[in-house]
Amino acid sequence: MSFYITTPIYYVNSLPHWGHAYTSIACDILCRFHKLKGEDSYFLTGTDEHGQKVEKASLLQNKDTQLFVDEISKTFRDLIPYLGCEIDDFIRTTENRHKNAAQYLWNKLKENNQIYLSNYEGWYSIRDEAFYLESELTKVENVFVAPSGAPVEWVKEESYFFKLSAWEDKLIEFYEHNEEAILPKSRYNEVLSFIKGGLKDLSISRTTFKWGIKVPEADNHVMYVWIDALCNYITALNYPDTENDSFKNFWPGIHIVGKDILRFHAVYWPAFLMAADIQPPKKIFAHGWWTNEGQKISKSVGNIINPYEIIDQYGLDQIRFFLFREVPFGNDGDFSKDAIAQRVNADLSNNYGNLIQRISTFIVKNLDSQVAKPKKIR
Repeated sequence: MSFYITTPIYYVNSLPHWGHAYTSIACDILCRFHKLKGEDSYFLTGTDEHGQKVEKASLLQNKDTQLFVDEISKTFRDLIPYLGCEIDDFIRTTENRHKNAAQYLWNKLKENNQIYLSNYEGWYSIRDEAFYLESELTKVENVFVAPSGAPVEWVKEESYFFKLSAWEDKLIEFYEHNEEAILPKSRYNEVLSFIKGGLKDLSISRTTFKWGIKVPEADNHVMYVWIDALCNYITALNYPDTENDSFKNFWPGIHIVGKDILRFHAVYWPAFLMAADIQPPKKIFAHGWWTNEGQKISKSVGNIINPYEIIDQYGLDQIRFFLFREVPFGNDGDFSKDAIAQRVNADLSNNYGNLIQRISTFIVKNLDSQVAKPKKIR
């Protein structure tokens, strides 16, 4: 048996925060569990380094874009061991291996008659790197905003399109025959409802900025960040060589993502893969969001949770325990220092601590401080 698990690759327009730590630890716990079962396991994480947001962030800091992403990517890599996570690979979308894989995937889709050139006009969110229908938007103070709260702007440009609409029935058929492919169940229902509402062809290239992977044979276009970024999951398994041991052993894999990026992973990504003659992911699990003392976490409010500070204050094992004892995985959760203290004191110190103390005392008094090795049961 083999087990392949991935975090979403983290966007490098800003430093890592609590949400990144939560997803990484979740994947680490699952990977450790499967290793304990004796399965050949592989854990991937990394950074998503292309797109207009990154280009703008580097300009705001007056830095060369490659230097900017190098610096931010390192902060994500350095956080991994601090979280107690044991990864097998850390991928960056600016690596040559990834550029080669993404361009190969593009050419495969083109070869399979899944891409065409046209013009795009519609509402686009730079922050979400996503297009939205007007019916999905809300008007706030005369400005349209996406469901995520991000502002949108009207964009018109030449673009390559992926024939997403052609995969509507195949995606429905796949999910109706694989009800465990998206979890929790509420997210499965959400995705299936979205697909049944009708899929439109997807714009997959940009000409309004340059920081991205070049579209083969069209240097004025760069790949849409999601076709670029999503490809990382198979790049790490040495795609396009689908006959190598890593790809054959570990694909299809399991993706752990935040619920805000579920559509990209559960609709676009499986469609890209099937259109390129590759199996879709085995499972996609969308977890909830964390609030801080009841408030939405945001830079503007100033309540970003620094994982280094929290771990330094309470301890790594204590924080890992709190994250997955406090909230059922998949639900939204509220972070509070009082809740951490209560879990540490009540569950770890009092309950588990008291249990260990009682067992240790019994061993000392009744077994001369010796514990025999268990006998094998035939």
